[in-house]
Amino acid sequence: MGLTSAAIKGEASRLGFDLCGIAPAANLPDLQHFTEWIARGYAGEMHYLARTAAKRADVTRVLPSVRSVIVLGTLYNVDRPYSTELLDPGVARIARYARGDDYHDVLKTRLDALVAWMTGAHGAALEARAYVDTGPVQERAFAQQAGLGWTGKNTCLINPVLGSWLFLSVVLCNVDLTADEPGLDRCGTCTLCLEACPTAAFVEPWVMDARRCIAYLTIESRSPAPPDLEPAIGSHVFGCDVCQEVCPWNDRAPVSPDPAWQPRAAFDHPPLATLAALTPGQLEEAVKGSAIRRAGPDGLRRSLDVAMRNLAARGHV
Repeated sequence: MGLTSAAIKGEASRLGFDLCGIAPAANLPDLQHFTEWIARGYAGEMHYLARTAAKRADVTRVLPSVRSVIVLGTLYNVDRPYSTELLDPGVARIARYARGDDYHDVLKTRLDALVAWMTGAHGAALEARAYVDTGPVQERAFAQQAGLGWTGKNTCLINPVLGSWLFLSVVLCNVDLTADEPGLDRCGTCTLCLEACPTAAFVEPWVMDARRCIAYLTIESRSPAPPDLEPAIGSHVFGCDVCQEVCPWNDRAPVSPDPAWQPRAAFDHPPLATLAALTPGQLEEAVKGSAIRRAGPDGLRRSLDVAMRNLAARGHV
């Protein structure tokens, strides 16, 4: 049957992906902004980003024969509103993408199945590389080029129907596929996301200083949070969804029925005191098979300590 854009989209849908678009493996202008962002020091301790900066600016350095970039989006919104946690400072705030199974594992299985199907359709001549938020590829730039949406001022990809609660994954391949029309910016004059950030991490629209971002401080950083930022972290212990919660495009975001993204009992609005009381072994068991493993036991414990200090500062036991 041959390998076509339409056939790939059909198979992607069958495998459980909610969005699929095709972008040419071109030297997009947006790809070059990354190097400047690194040079300004905004990556903090994420030194791996600087080491792979050249590849991230040019996908032919990842797969020399690449002709097309297939971008897939997966909705992870569930019916456990993050915003309700704002009402109770004693509840641990965990980014909703991390409450269920580790998306890396779940989506990589689906990506591998897609690549296997593509190989069967195209033959042994197919060359492909598949990544779920792990490869040196700027997924958001290609997602916008592939028509999945646009990059919002909070740096998240926004789809006009699904909002921004999306996992992005990509397949680079050596096949010339029919590309989609790029997505167009629809944020307009809205700046709610920038104004809502608890730590003022946005230097300007579309530019985040990761060193001030709560997600970075509770996940990526291996150092204690700066003392002046600790109070703003509040009860966040892994990630932060504030800038997405206030986005009007998420007001009517649909809910995913996928069992993989449903919150585990340990992370479904857990009391801070309950998590803080877990032994190292219990904590390790709770995060097994979860994206929360990324912070490591020490990082999670450090974030819990910060949250508990903030709780005590507010007069709560």
